[in-house]
Amino acid sequence: MTIHARRLKDLARAVRAAPLDALLVAKACNVSYLTGFTGDSSFCLVTPKRTILISDERYRIQIDDDCPNLETHIRGHDKNTYQAVAEVVANLGLRDVGIEASGVTLQEFETLRDLCKNVNLVGRTGYVEKLRAIKDESEIAALRRSISVAEKAFAAMRATLQPGDSEKQVGDLIDHYVRRAGGECVAFPPIVGVGDRSALPHMTLSDRRVEEADFLLVDWGARVGQYHSDLTRMLWAPGASRKRAVESRLRKIYTVVLEAQTRAIAALGPGVSVKVVDEAARGYIADAGYGKNFTHGLGHGIGLEIHEAPAVRSNSDDVLQAGMVVTIEPGIYLPEFGGVRIEDDVLITPGGHEILTSVPREWESLGEE
Repeated sequence: MTIHARRLKDLARAVRAAPLDALLVAKACNVSYLTGFTGDSSFCLVTPKRTILISDERYRIQIDDDCPNLETHIRGHDKNTYQAVAEVVANLGLRDVGIEASGVTLQEFETLRDLCKNVNLVGRTGYVEKLRAIKDESEIAALRRSISVAEKAFAAMRATLQPGDSEKQVGDLIDHYVRRAGGECVAFPPIVGVGDRSALPHMTLSDRRVEEADFLLVDWGARVGQYHSDLTRMLWAPGASRKRAVESRLRKIYTVVLEAQTRAIAALGPGVSVKVVDEAARGYIADAGYGKNFTHGLGHGIGLEIHEAPAVRSNSDDVLQAGMVVTIEPGIYLPEFGGVRIEDDVLITPGGHEILTSVPREWESLGEE
């Protein structure tokens, strides 16, 4: 049985247990995960016994290449995708149909509901995402490649970083080097925060230049084979004056964040509640006096999306399982001074965990002493 056939079989089992007559998979990444089709503008209808890819003539040849044995319904130019879905639903005589709520807008849902007469169309979430949370060997290999590309891009950016570069230019450099290293693109718009702007966990890139402060935060990743990586590191700015007061304060919070991350990673393993992992980092940061300065979740799953299950945070009920890949990214953010975040990607293994990222993270790695 192929990987995609096994995934479809697992989803069909969940559809039967729901119970639903069918689930309409609408998110492009979920359609790809289930079928191998790498295009977009297509839906996948999964019943307990059949799977039908609903697409259009633009993708006929691509579908034959990506998933040649898959049953399809190819609409002509005289119908839109929603009309094609309604046609398939009517032909199969379906009555209770779930649709991925995260894959359609409210307007699209209402359009489908109006077209699918005498059908109970209901929003559903998490069916495919639950399967995606646990990666198979091919996915883990893709994530390793994505991480490798991201790390090569970071090394190249660091080697060519100039004092006069702006945050935006640094982000552009990372994008360029990701592609040069073999990536499809960056996993998300890189985050580059110079000086006190590093206290903004998710800032937009500005014209602030590297030379305007002593240090910077870089959060970046790569997409390779549709899979995403996500890392964060701190750097001394090239040519920085390294003022003693600044270095002392930065080192203090960096040491706290690094220890918090180390403790959280040590807690990772199958069967462990993410609340326990979050508390390992958050509790240490709070005990150090910076509890109010750690303002976001500890981490998240990565894969076909940059943020996916499981959610590693204090308000999540997720439990770790072997095959999950998560980020661990504690941070401390001090307004008018700066912030520190350290982020690595970690695989949950049957016996514990494996850190997949290899960029050094000790204090000395920020720059030459």
